[in-house]
Amino acid sequence: MKEYILITGATSGIGLEMTQQLAAEKFNLILVARSEDTLEKIRKSLSEQHSIDIQIMRYDLSDPQNAIRLFHEVKSKNLQVSHLINNAGFGGYGSFLETKMELELDMINLNVSSLVVLTKLFAQEMALRKSGKIMNVASLLSFIPFPYYSVYSATKTFVLAFSETIAAELEGTGVIVTTLCPGTVETPFHTPEMRKTNAMSANKPVSAAVVASEGVKLLLKGKGKKIVGFNNWFIANLPRVTPDFLMMKIKKNLASIKN
Repeated sequence: MKEYILITGATSGIGLEMTQQLAAEKFNLILVARSEDTLEKIRKSLSEQHSIDIQIMRYDLSDPQNAIRLFHEVKSKNLQVSHLINNAGFGGYGSFLETKMELELDMINLNVSSLVVLTKLFAQEMALRKSGKIMNVASLLSFIPFPYYSVYSATKTFVLAFSETIAAELEGTGVIVTTLCPGTVETPFHTPEMRKTNAMSANKPVSAAVVASEGVKLLLKGKGKKIVGFNNWFIANLPRVTPDFLMMKIKKNLASIKN
């Protein structure tokens, strides 16, 4: 049976870069995103360029029921997912008292609920075959949750904790779960407000292509978690040696808009 790598959030940023890099390595792909037109353009270009099979599936995963529907569509087409990349997600910036609750609930559903659904359903299939790999995309903020990114930080903290614990549960099953933890990445993720923060000045964004390259290596051959870049590794470990009250002051200053 032909095997596929399934990538959510495949039409922009890190997801698009991983799509392009995996296509160049001749992997068959299932691409998932909200825009059918964009998915079709990517499918046409990459399938012709690399002579691979690319399936496209349009789903808005901010509704976890769509994650279930996605799984069943894959099953109905008799496609075997050997690797799953849970990359789809979005963030938000601002005072928690002023941000929109509807957007935050969508963020939780996309970043957490749908990721859990897809991980569970595909991991069950992989465990039966005794083979499979799942990579969940977390964040530097999984280690150092920032004020003004409160809900986003919480979702990514969940992704890291969830991924590490189920990776331990699945040891010996043939299913490997890894976690990619990028820092600031140059993608459309960042709003104009985010770009004005002290953190964006202090820790310059890296290209999505660089992060995707690290992600592809982690997916195909790695284990555990990968923090991309030495600076981000250093920042992620600061809470170990910095008192909590001081660490939160530092984070609040970094997350604030520079004067």
